[in-house]
Amino acid sequence: MPYIAVEVDPALWFLMSRRRRVPRFEADLPVTDTVGHLIRTLGIPPTEVGRLTLDGRAVGLAARPTGRDGGEGEPVLTVASRERPQPTRRRPPRFLLDVHLGSLARRLRILGIDTAYETGAEDAHLVERAIREERVLLTKDRGLLHRTALPEGALVRGDTVDEQLNDVLDRFAPPLAPSTLCPLCGAALAPVSTQDIAGELPGHTRAHVVDFSRCTGCGHVYWRGAHFRRLDAVIAAALRQVGTGIISGADRSPKEP
Repeated sequence: MPYIAVEVDPALWFLMSRRRRVPRFEADLPVTDTVGHLIRTLGIPPTEVGRLTLDGRAVGLAARPTGRDGGEGEPVLTVASRERPQPTRRRPPRFLLDVHLGSLARRLRILGIDTAYETGAEDAHLVERAIREERVLLTKDRGLLHRTALPEGALVRGDTVDEQLNDVLDRFAPPLAPSTLCPLCGAALAPVSTQDIAGELPGHTRAHVVDFSRCTGCGHVYWRGAHFRRLDAVIAAALRQVGTGIISGADRSPKEP
């Protein structure tokens, strides 16, 4: 079978088998294969791939390279990782997270980033929604990112929510508007008077807090509670990392139920 030499950015080696984690290796190349199919067979989701070159010439995933049957001078495919920050079709980016990233969804919403999250959706539904709503699908499921219909997605790196948030902010550098979205459903927060919600508040809160907001979606009420130092630390770290943002509604940090 014809073969091709492949050079993969070391940043992507963790996605491949150990025997291929070398500067250059040879891979079988059936005559019907595209560059995209070859990359998938290596275990690399196309969403994680940046610039592709074949013998120094830029190519796309749909390109059909010709392999070498033997001898010298086999074609060389070079695979780079995604540039960071990564451009998106829609700016600012909107995200869709799968069932395994609920804590990350909450963090992104606290930072004012448009984030949809579904707990029981099938893969096909997630892809369809990502297309329909022009959202970047975030997941830790590599198989989901191999779907050819998915226009934009990303494999979230990290095991903890802090690591995952750092990865998403580093990769997409989205503008931030902290404390403007509901952590529970993602809808916008709006100021509300104490009189309008007096019956929903604990007595000590009515006595000591004057600024409140209500979610325009699910109706949940928020105020600056004793937890605010932890949330402020998350917000401050995110603003430092992204380098831009709006401290909007900072006096109404969401109270985590």
